[in-house]
Amino acid sequence: MGKPLKTVAILGILSILSACAVGPDYQAPKQVKSIDITTPYQQSEKLTTWWQAFNDKELNHLIQEALTENHTLLQAQANVQRAYAIFRDADNDFLPKGTLDAGYQTTKNATVLSSDNNTITRGYTTGANLNWDVDLFGKIRRAVEAASAEAEQADILWHDAQLQIISQIATSYGDYRGAQFRLKVAQKNLANLQQTRTIVKVRFEAGFASELEMARIDAQVYAVEATVPQYGTLLARADATLSALLGKKPGTLALNDLSALPQLSQPIALTQGENYLQYRADVASSERALAATTARIGVATADLYPNLSVSGFLGFLSGPGLSVNGQNESWNIAPSLSWQVADLGSVKARIRQAEASSVIALAQFEQQVFDALADMQFSLQSYNFSRRQQLSTEYQWRASEKAMTIAKQRFEAGSGEFLDLLEAQRDVLEGRSQLALLEQQSFNRLVDIYRAFGGGISVI
Repeated sequence: MGKPLKTVAILGILSILSACAVGPDYQAPKQVKSIDITTPYQQSEKLTTWWQAFNDKELNHLIQEALTENHTLLQAQANVQRAYAIFRDADNDFLPKGTLDAGYQTTKNATVLSSDNNTITRGYTTGANLNWDVDLFGKIRRAVEAASAEAEQADILWHDAQLQIISQIATSYGDYRGAQFRLKVAQKNLANLQQTRTIVKVRFEAGFASELEMARIDAQVYAVEATVPQYGTLLARADATLSALLGKKPGTLALNDLSALPQLSQPIALTQGENYLQYRADVASSERALAATTARIGVATADLYPNLSVSGFLGFLSGPGLSVNGQNESWNIAPSLSWQVADLGSVKARIRQAEASSVIALAQFEQQVFDALADMQFSLQSYNFSRRQQLSTEYQWRASEKAMTIAKQRFEAGSGEFLDLLEAQRDVLEGRSQLALLEQQSFNRLVDIYRAFGGGISVI
């Protein structure tokens, strides 16, 4: 067998030996206590469309713009590209590395022999220098596994960034519309109070109303007037938040003057038997982090064993005539073995660090499962409680309106007390303001449901 064939055979044997890998083979957790997590992560089909169930053109436009302009998303997307570049770099470590080199060297007095005195030699080298780290114990393989898991984690985190930004846009849009609505309610309430004040003033000037009644109605008017700047501040804050999320200057959104909050035409519904944990990017991200740390144990463990590398050269050596032919063809192959035998204490310490990191990652993953379930459950409960509170407040407000109408009619007819009218008006004002707040709260908690379920919840 010729030398080239022997070399090929040796490299083939080394490749077979490198198929093994030290360290634990990763197995994704199947359960966390009694919680089944066998369903693999998948991005919800509605991850970037779920908000369209609100059928609000302004909201659709804002979110579509944010998906292309938001700088947090741009960072997350670039992080995915970086992670996959690191993975490809690690994956290339299986292959020999090499460079094409050309060199020239001039030497005078190359030896100490007197016959070489004042002798000048010149030489040229042209060819390929190769180096190959033979992955005998799977260090490179485990590093590739870790890099692959981290790249997948970055991709999952990008999905999560999309969900979080969309949810923030929807919530801030709800805050914006809610502030608009509450501002209009305050302005309407103020107009109604000013009408009542006009009537009281006429009665006061005619001697039918007391100074106390005049002071009481003035106090109520000023109290409502004081809320107008407050709602203006809330509106400005929502505008600034939306502008930041879209990468715009505050005050340039140019939203229309509609103050109604988005509504669903159909109620939301959970699909019986569906494992909604599969849509949670935070759970999937934690699982990929666990896979990466498990692979790092193998990377550290491989240092307990010798490392084999092979270097070589294939090219031509020539003299001043620079002739390149079969007569000056040159090649060499130089295997080398290295072993950190004098530093095994540090190697074992690194293994223990990697094992501890894996234990930490497992605990974080399991806790993330519990946190995700709690988040989903709380989002549903808080929305249901908010809706019940909203309905009760609406009934209370309508009853207060009826009471105010009766009190006003009696007062204008001269058979009712002014304090009864004042109290009835205060009840209406407080009820309407509270109802507006609860409508905004219910919308935001509905957005929380979509966020908590990874956009995977459906509308009936």
